[in-house]
Amino acid sequence: MTADEQLRRYRESIDNIDAALVFMLAERFKITQAVGAYKAEHGLPPADPGREDQQIARLRRLAIEARLDPEFSEKFLRFVIDEVIRHHARMQQG
Repeated sequence: MTADEQLRRYRESIDNIDAALVFMLAERFKITQAVGAYKAEHGLPPADPGREDQQIARLRRLAIEARLDPEFSEKFLRFVIDEVIRHHARMQQG
C-alpha cells in the first residue's frame, strides 16, 4: 500500500466518524428540544447548573477512561450545553 492509499483510508475513516458525530448531535438536539418544550410548558428554568456540573464531571471521567483530553471534552460539552440553554431560553420567550 502506498502512502497516498494509507492517507486516503485514514481520511475515509475520519469522514465516517465525522458523519456519525453529526447524526449523534442531531439526535441529541432533538431530545434537548423536547426537554426545552417540557421546561417551557412547566415553567422550569432553561438552565440546570447542578445537572450540568454532574454531566461535565461524568464526561471528564469517561474522557480519561477513553484516553481523551478531559479539558477538550469539557470544552466540547460546555459548548453543547450553552447552545442547548440558548435554545431553551428562546423557547420560553415564545
